[in-house]
Amino acid sequence: MHSKQVVPDFETQLAKVQGVWRDNRSLKRASIDQYLYWIRRFHHYCMAEALSPNEQLTQVGVTVFAQWYARQRRVDTECASQRAQSALRAWAFGLSALGVEVPPWQARMNGTFQPEPQLKAFAEHLRQHRGNPEGTIKKKLAHIRYFLAFMGARHRSLQDLLLTDIDAFLMACSKRYARTTTADIGCSLRRYLRFLLTTGQLPNDLASFVVTPVIRRYEQPLRALPWADVLRILSAIDRKTPVGLRDYTVLLLMSCYGLGAGEVIRLTLDDIGWQAATLHVVRPKTGVAFALPLLPALARALVSYLKRGRPRRTPTRHLFLSMRAPHYPLSASSAVRHMLVGYARTAGVTAAYLGSHVLRHTHACRQMELETSPKVISDILGHRSPASLSAYLRIDTKHLRQLPLPVPK
Repeated sequence: MHSKQVVPDFETQLAKVQGVWRDNRSLKRASIDQYLYWIRRFHHYCMAEALSPNEQLTQVGVTVFAQWYARQRRVDTECASQRAQSALRAWAFGLSALGVEVPPWQARMNGTFQPEPQLKAFAEHLRQHRGNPEGTIKKKLAHIRYFLAFMGARHRSLQDLLLTDIDAFLMACSKRYARTTTADIGCSLRRYLRFLLTTGQLPNDLASFVVTPVIRRYEQPLRALPWADVLRILSAIDRKTPVGLRDYTVLLLMSCYGLGAGEVIRLTLDDIGWQAATLHVVRPKTGVAFALPLLPALARALVSYLKRGRPRRTPTRHLFLSMRAPHYPLSASSAVRHMLVGYARTAGVTAAYLGSHVLRHTHACRQMELETSPKVISDILGHRSPASLSAYLRIDTKHLRQLPLPVPK
């Protein structure tokens, strides 16, 4: 006599996963209803095709399901795929939170970023000898791919590389990109040509002849906002919603401490020292770690966000997460920039520059106006040299008019 294996009822699982979604405050009722529609259709498809629903719960499996659904209903495949993937990814997260073993949504490479074989040695050189972080390596490799594609279109090999090829490439870049981007691409190309020379893949030193646009220091306008505008932006955030609580805390952190977006999105729950009232921060560029005092206003914002905003069942201890399942950490500074631009628009604040670094510049300028020691400001901003502070500051014309200047007779 064989014992019958107890399989959780589908509707029971569905109810439990809805509980996970409600705990995480991540979905509205209308979204949940849409998700339930796609989850039920997916379950019906797996039963009809004699497939294991959990085993098919991957990006590839859901794509196949969406194609099947589109054929059956005669609807747009891309639209069906987008909606199905949103719903079933949230379903997979909910099952995982309940302890159900589900396969990875998509295959991931282990370890560091692995480029194609042609550029693998160069990437390793940047990693080991230049100390570049993975994000910088990816950017430089993208620049070199663009250069190699340009050479391929001209039917030229690296062994036949001439200065005219380099000049033509940079001229093409200047027509397509801004001067700063063209200069950045030229810097990557210069580094690549030096690597080819030292590894014996180029007979001559061509790196010294890479001419890029000259970006004069401090030629850009001041990237700072009046403090009154920062307060207007913060006031425009609706802190009655989980998203608003998260965004308010992120922008408050950057305003109060001058943190960059990369520093904020790397914070974890373990970086908050509640008993000592400190915040542990690691600078992405230098790797320097230091502690900041946990200011009362920020402590209150963090408590509100953790109690009423941050999803409760998450696969990570990162502090700031996406509000859509599976609640991955915010992974790029562009997410912070979108926050800032959106709330600035709501507050009616306009500026020539509203990138994610503007609050860092604003903090530095405000501290100078408050007559804080430049050494203290440099330490807070995490600069290796106090001279780096000048990049964040310009002469304030309003204050300059107040200075007594000698008048020649």
